[in-house]
Amino acid sequence: MKAGCKPAPQLYCPAPQPRQRRTFFFEPAVVNLNSSPIDKTHLKKPAHSLRPPPPWRGEIRSVLISRARLARRVHTLARQIEKDFAGRDLVIIALLNGTVMFLADLLRGVSLPLRLDFIGVSSYREGAGAGGLIFTKALRLGVRGRDVLLVDDILDTGRTLTRVLAKLRPLQPRRIKICVLLDKPARRVEKVAADYVGFTIPDEFVVGYGLDYGEKYRNLPFVGLLAPGIAQDVTP
Repeated sequence: MKAGCKPAPQLYCPAPQPRQRRTFFFEPAVVNLNSSPIDKTHLKKPAHSLRPPPPWRGEIRSVLISRARLARRVHTLARQIEKDFAGRDLVIIALLNGTVMFLADLLRGVSLPLRLDFIGVSSYREGAGAGGLIFTKALRLGVRGRDVLLVDDILDTGRTLTRVLAKLRPLQPRRIKICVLLDKPARRVEKVAADYVGFTIPDEFVVGYGLDYGEKYRNLPFVGLLAPGIAQDVTP
Protein backbone atom coordinates (compact mmCIF):
# COMPACT_ATOMS: atom_id res chain seq x y z
CA MET A 1 0.00 0.00 0.00
CA LYS A 2 1.34 3.39 -0.97
CA ALA A 3 1.95 5.99 1.66
CA GLY A 4 -0.98 8.34 2.17
CA CYS A 5 -3.61 5.88 0.85
CA LYS A 6 -6.41 4.86 3.13
CA PRO A 7 -7.46 1.24 3.26
CA ALA A 8 -10.74 0.42 1.48
CA PRO A 9 -13.69 0.23 3.85
CA GLN A 10 -14.80 -3.24 4.79
CA LEU A 11 -18.40 -4.01 3.80
CA TYR A 12 -20.44 -5.77 6.45
CA CYS A 13 -22.39 -8.70 5.11
CA PRO A 14 -24.54 -10.42 7.74
CA ALA A 15 -24.56 -14.16 7.71
CA PRO A 16 -27.51 -15.54 5.76
CA GLN A 17 -30.43 -16.53 7.94
CA PRO A 18 -32.38 -19.73 7.30
CA ARG A 19 -35.65 -19.03 5.49
CA GLN A 20 -38.75 -19.54 7.55
CA ARG A 21 -41.30 -21.78 6.01
CA ARG A 22 -44.67 -20.06 5.69
CA THR A 23 -47.90 -21.99 5.45
CA PHE A 24 -50.93 -20.58 3.68
CA PHE A 25 -54.44 -21.84 4.20
CA PHE A 26 -56.98 -21.42 1.42
CA GLU A 27 -60.71 -21.85 1.95
CA PRO A 28 -62.25 -23.48 -1.09
CA ALA A 29 -64.88 -21.43 -2.88
CA VAL A 30 -68.47 -22.55 -2.55
CA VAL A 31 -70.23 -22.72 -5.88
CA ASN A 32 -73.97 -22.84 -6.39
CA LEU A 33 -75.29 -24.39 -9.58
CA ASN A 34 -77.84 -21.59 -9.74
CA SER A 35 -75.12 -18.92 -9.60
CA SER A 36 -76.37 -17.76 -6.20
CA PRO A 37 -74.22 -17.69 -3.04
CA ILE A 38 -74.96 -20.55 -0.69
CA ASP A 39 -75.98 -19.60 2.82
CA LYS A 40 -73.68 -21.65 5.04
CA THR A 41 -74.84 -20.20 8.36
CA HIS A 42 -77.17 -23.13 8.97
CA LEU A 43 -74.19 -25.49 9.01
CA LYS A 44 -72.72 -24.16 12.22
CA LYS A 45 -74.20 -21.41 14.35
CA PRO A 46 -73.03 -20.24 17.79
CA ALA A 47 -75.41 -21.22 20.55
CA HIS A 48 -76.21 -17.63 21.48
CA SER A 49 -77.50 -16.87 17.97
CA LEU A 50 -80.66 -18.89 18.70
CA ARG A 51 -81.61 -16.76 21.70
CA PRO A 52 -83.92 -13.81 21.04
CA PRO A 53 -82.81 -10.33 22.17
CA PRO A 54 -83.75 -9.43 25.78
CA PRO A 55 -86.97 -7.48 25.02
CA TRP A 56 -88.60 -10.60 23.53
CA ARG A 57 -87.20 -13.46 25.60
CA GLY A 58 -90.40 -13.84 27.59
CA GLU A 59 -92.52 -14.32 24.46
CA ILE A 60 -90.18 -15.73 21.80
CA ARG A 61 -88.60 -19.04 22.71
CA SER A 62 -85.97 -19.04 19.95
CA VAL A 63 -84.83 -17.35 16.76
CA LEU A 64 -85.47 -19.56 13.77
CA ILE A 65 -83.95 -17.26 11.11
CA SER A 66 -81.66 -14.43 12.14
CA ARG A 67 -81.66 -10.92 10.76
CA ALA A 68 -78.35 -11.52 8.97
CA ARG A 69 -79.60 -14.71 7.29
CA LEU A 70 -82.77 -12.93 6.17
CA ALA A 71 -80.77 -10.11 4.61
CA ARG A 72 -78.47 -12.47 2.72
CA ARG A 73 -81.27 -14.64 1.40
CA VAL A 74 -83.50 -11.74 0.33
CA HIS A 75 -80.55 -10.23 -1.52
CA THR A 76 -80.05 -13.54 -3.36
CA LEU A 77 -83.74 -13.73 -4.29
CA ALA A 78 -83.66 -10.15 -5.60
CA ARG A 79 -80.67 -10.90 -7.83
CA GLN A 80 -82.38 -13.97 -9.28
CA ILE A 81 -85.65 -12.12 -9.90
CA GLU A 82 -83.78 -9.27 -11.54
CA LYS A 83 -82.10 -11.75 -13.88
CA ASP A 84 -85.27 -13.67 -14.72
CA PHE A 85 -87.45 -10.62 -15.44
CA ALA A 86 -84.90 -8.44 -17.23
CA GLY A 87 -86.50 -6.74 -20.21
CA ARG A 88 -90.04 -7.75 -19.19
CA ASP A 89 -93.08 -5.61 -18.34
CA LEU A 90 -93.12 -6.58 -14.66
CA VAL A 91 -95.91 -6.07 -12.14
CA ILE A 92 -95.25 -7.11 -8.55
CA ILE A 93 -98.39 -7.94 -6.60
CA ALA A 94 -97.99 -8.38 -2.85
CA LEU A 95 -100.48 -9.84 -0.38
CA LEU A 96 -101.26 -7.70 2.65
CA ASN A 97 -100.26 -7.44 5.47
CA GLY A 98 -97.55 -9.97 6.23
CA THR A 99 -95.38 -9.22 3.21
CA VAL A 100 -94.59 -5.62 4.15
CA MET A 101 -91.07 -6.06 5.57
CA PHE A 102 -90.05 -8.80 3.14
CA LEU A 103 -91.41 -6.84 0.19
CA ALA A 104 -89.61 -3.63 1.16
CA ASP A 105 -86.23 -5.36 1.36
CA LEU A 106 -86.88 -7.34 -1.81
CA LEU A 107 -87.85 -4.26 -3.83
CA ARG A 108 -84.73 -2.39 -2.76
CA GLY A 109 -82.66 -5.18 -4.29
CA VAL A 110 -84.43 -5.35 -7.66
CA SER A 111 -83.02 -2.78 -10.08
CA LEU A 112 -85.67 -3.13 -12.77
CA PRO A 113 -88.50 -0.90 -14.00
CA LEU A 114 -91.65 -2.33 -12.45
CA ARG A 115 -95.16 -1.60 -11.24
CA LEU A 116 -96.40 -2.40 -7.74
CA ASP A 117 -99.88 -3.21 -6.47
CA PHE A 118 -101.46 -5.01 -3.52
CA ILE A 119 -104.22 -7.50 -2.83
CA GLY A 120 -105.73 -7.70 0.64
CA VAL A 121 -106.74 -11.15 1.89
CA SER A 122 -107.95 -12.00 5.38
CA SER A 123 -109.10 -15.18 7.08
CA TYR A 124 -109.86 -13.63 10.46
CA ARG A 125 -113.02 -11.61 9.79
CA GLU A 126 -116.29 -12.63 11.42
CA GLY A 127 -118.56 -14.49 9.04
CA ALA A 128 -115.74 -15.86 6.94
CA GLY A 129 -116.33 -19.34 8.32
CA ALA A 130 -113.71 -21.94 9.20
CA GLY A 131 -110.81 -21.52 6.83
CA GLY A 132 -112.75 -18.86 4.92
CA LEU A 133 -111.07 -16.00 3.06
CA ILE A 134 -112.21 -12.45 2.44
CA PHE A 135 -110.63 -10.11 -0.10
CA THR A 136 -110.17 -6.77 1.63
CA LYS A 137 -108.43 -4.92 -1.22
CA ALA A 138 -108.84 -5.41 -4.94
CA LEU A 139 -106.14 -5.14 -7.58
CA ARG A 140 -105.95 -1.68 -9.13
CA LEU A 141 -103.42 -2.12 -11.96
CA GLY A 142 -104.10 -3.94 -15.20
CA VAL A 143 -101.94 -7.04 -15.72
CA ARG A 144 -103.06 -8.22 -19.16
CA GLY A 145 -100.05 -9.26 -21.23
CA ARG A 146 -97.64 -8.41 -18.39
CA ASP A 147 -95.40 -10.59 -16.26
CA VAL A 148 -96.69 -10.87 -12.68
CA LEU A 149 -94.63 -11.71 -9.61
CA LEU A 150 -96.94 -12.62 -6.74
CA VAL A 151 -95.26 -12.05 -3.37
CA ASP A 152 -96.43 -13.58 -0.09
CA ASP A 153 -94.88 -14.03 3.34
CA ILE A 154 -95.56 -17.74 3.84
CA LEU A 155 -96.88 -20.68 1.83
CA ASP A 156 -98.40 -23.35 4.06
CA THR A 157 -101.77 -24.90 3.15
CA GLY A 158 -101.79 -23.13 -0.21
CA ARG A 159 -105.44 -22.10 0.11
CA THR A 160 -104.77 -18.36 0.00
CA LEU A 161 -102.54 -18.45 -3.06
CA THR A 162 -104.94 -20.80 -4.83
CA ARG A 163 -107.77 -18.28 -4.35
CA VAL A 164 -105.60 -15.37 -5.44
CA LEU A 165 -104.39 -17.20 -8.56
CA ALA A 166 -108.00 -17.96 -9.45
CA LYS A 167 -108.66 -14.19 -9.50
CA LEU A 168 -105.51 -13.26 -11.39
CA ARG A 169 -105.57 -15.80 -14.24
CA PRO A 170 -108.79 -14.49 -15.86
CA LEU A 171 -107.06 -11.09 -16.12
CA GLN A 172 -104.77 -12.68 -18.74
CA PRO A 173 -101.26 -11.85 -17.53
CA ARG A 174 -98.44 -13.13 -19.74
CA ARG A 175 -97.20 -15.33 -16.89
CA ILE A 176 -97.41 -15.54 -13.11
CA LYS A 177 -94.51 -16.43 -10.85
CA ILE A 178 -94.74 -16.84 -7.06
CA CYS A 179 -92.19 -15.64 -4.51
CA VAL A 180 -92.54 -16.48 -0.80
CA LEU A 181 -90.28 -15.80 2.13
CA LEU A 182 -91.18 -19.04 3.93
CA ASP A 183 -92.40 -22.41 2.67
CA LYS A 184 -94.05 -24.86 5.07
CA PRO A 185 -94.65 -27.97 2.90
CA ALA A 186 -95.88 -30.12 5.80
CA ARG A 187 -99.11 -28.12 5.84
CA ARG A 188 -99.87 -28.19 2.11
CA VAL A 189 -103.39 -29.19 1.05
CA GLU A 190 -103.54 -27.44 -2.33
CA LYS A 191 -101.37 -28.17 -5.36
CA VAL A 192 -99.48 -24.90 -5.46
CA ALA A 193 -95.72 -24.31 -5.40
CA ALA A 194 -93.54 -21.21 -5.28
CA ASP A 195 -90.95 -20.36 -7.92
CA TYR A 196 -88.79 -18.40 -5.47
CA VAL A 197 -88.47 -19.54 -1.84
CA GLY A 198 -86.52 -17.83 0.91
CA PHE A 199 -86.50 -20.62 3.50
CA THR A 200 -88.22 -23.98 3.95
CA ILE A 201 -89.32 -24.30 7.58
CA PRO A 202 -90.80 -27.02 9.84
CA ASP A 203 -94.43 -27.12 10.94
CA GLU A 204 -94.08 -24.47 13.65
CA PHE A 205 -95.97 -21.22 14.30
CA VAL A 206 -93.59 -18.43 13.34
CA VAL A 207 -93.71 -14.68 13.87
CA GLY A 208 -91.57 -11.71 13.01
CA TYR A 209 -90.33 -9.98 9.87
CA GLY A 210 -93.92 -9.19 8.94
CA LEU A 211 -95.62 -12.31 10.31
CA ASP A 212 -97.91 -11.79 13.28
CA TYR A 213 -99.88 -13.42 16.05
CA GLY A 214 -102.88 -11.29 16.99
CA GLU A 215 -101.31 -8.40 14.99
CA LYS A 216 -98.24 -8.45 17.25
CA TYR A 217 -94.58 -9.24 16.47
CA ARG A 218 -94.62 -8.01 12.85
CA ASN A 219 -91.78 -5.60 13.64
CA LEU A 220 -89.34 -8.24 14.87
CA PRO A 221 -86.20 -8.11 12.69
CA PHE A 222 -85.94 -11.92 12.74
CA VAL A 223 -88.26 -14.91 12.33
CA GLY A 224 -88.88 -16.56 15.69
CA LEU A 225 -90.93 -19.24 17.43
CA LEU A 226 -93.50 -18.23 20.03
CA ALA A 227 -93.03 -19.36 23.61
CA PRO A 228 -95.26 -22.33 24.63
CA GLY A 229 -97.44 -20.31 26.97
CA ILE A 230 -98.36 -17.87 24.22
CA ALA A 231 -98.74 -20.27 21.32
CA GLN A 232 -100.48 -23.11 23.17
CA ASP A 233 -103.84 -22.38 21.54
CA VAL A 234 -102.39 -21.64 18.12
CA THR A 235 -102.72 -24.03 15.22
CA PRO A 236 -99.47 -23.76 13.13
